[in-house]
Amino acid sequence: MINYTERIALLMDDIVRRTPRLSFINMKEVLVFGRFGRSDAEGAFATCHCMTLPESEPGYYFWRDRETGQLTRRSEWFVTKSPEVRIGATRITYLISFVLPRFCNQTLERSRKAAFYSGAAPWLAKLDTIVHELYHIDPAAAGIRKLVRADGSDSHRSHGPEFYEEVSEMVKSYLDTGPDPALFDFLAHDFGSLNRTFGGLVGTAFRNYPSFPQRYMEAMQAPPAEPTIRIEPMKPPTQPMLYTEADLQMRHFSDQTARRLTSKGAHRAA
Repeated sequence: MINYTERIALLMDDIVRRTPRLSFINMKEVLVFGRFGRSDAEGAFATCHCMTLPESEPGYYFWRDRETGQLTRRSEWFVTKSPEVRIGATRITYLISFVLPRFCNQTLERSRKAAFYSGAAPWLAKLDTIVHELYHIDPAAAGIRKLVRADGSDSHRSHGPEFYEEVSEMVKSYLDTGPDPALFDFLAHDFGSLNRTFGGLVGTAFRNYPSFPQRYMEAMQAPPAEPTIRIEPMKPPTQPMLYTEADLQMRHFSDQTARRLTSKGAHRAA
């Protein structure tokens, strides 16, 4: 079977080495994993997740009486944190997830990016998505890369016409460097073809599947509230605050589900 997330990670490593705008990325600090998503459903093909966001300012939830508007109860004070992900001694700064098998069946047809690839092979949409997610990585590791407006100020959006155009330019520049086609030929297969050619598709996922490392809320000490206001205790986090290689597993992705297969590392890139 083809280890799809490993193949993507190997391709990403070659892309960042050949693409000056992405050369700051250390792929040892980026973890690629798979999430399930049906091909016939709407949704993202891939997502970039920053694991180095700072702790939030303290806050709390509150409830008011609908008639009087008076505060009746509130939660404990809390802060929002990012869990830590470590593979060996290396801290992971970004996760990039690919939605399988939906990503495998992506084409240029009727997509926004099609305008930048006139006459190109349909599978190029997948290479564009891979570069797209890499381009979201902030050089300062401070979150998702911000767009810059024409006047030099930061935009609140993470996408825009210039972003799509810059991604397509990097895709074309990468291919112009003459990379080994064996690194990206798997992208030419849709999900059905991958199954026929390789006998199945597996990928890295997290042990607490379908969850994965995400921001969580942690209760904190705060001054006592007014005696008339009831305090609702925060629920303790249900997900790990520290993930290691022991929290990774391999899953076999089908068109309907993702079934746990075996421990990570049993399937190498086909």
